Amino acid sequence: MKAKNQQTVKVVDQNHPMRQIKIEKILLSAGAVDKELQKSKKLLEIVSAMKAQLVSSSKRIPDFGVSPGMEVGTRVTIRGKKGVELLRRLLGAIDNILKKKQVSQNHFSFGIHEYIDIPGMEYQRDIGIKGFNVTVVFVRPGFRTKRKKIKSGNIPKRQFVSQEEIIKYMGENFNTKFK
Repeated sequence: MKAKNQQTVKVVDQNHPMRQIKIEKILLSAGAVDKELQKSKKLLEIVSAMKAQLVSSSKRIPDFGVSPGMEVGTRVTIRGKKGVELLRRLLGAIDNILKKKQVSQNHFSFGIHEYIDIPGMEYQRDIGIKGFNVTVVFVRPGFRTKRKKIKSGNIPKRQFVSQEEIIKYMGENFNTKFK
């Protein structure tokens, strides 16, 4: 007979299909205004070979001279195999080395200081020297349950991708080293 206060420990099978993690999307973003914004947009379009989207401010920030509706940045979202291939190139720009503090729950981010550091990229006179940010988002199967509009539901904490799992995934699939 079991004691009343005895708790059972669940063993999580890492080979279960619902525990597998994958890269959902890769976001490239750059912030700027006026002429620099157009240069940033062109840069992201060259790097990703996709059309960049302009991002508008929703708040007023008087210290920076930002008003609602003002275009303050640009971004591109890449998914699928094209995104994974681009990520390999972008990791080459930073010598495939990341810091552990750049990794968070469900994603990691890093910056590229100069786009000419990316293998295969050449200097563009009309853009000049610019950099941008890269964010890689991870997901497990079933995460869509939280996002859908009809019959959405909550998902447990164990469904999120932890920092250790991201580090392990990047080490195995991209040979990324972490400091």
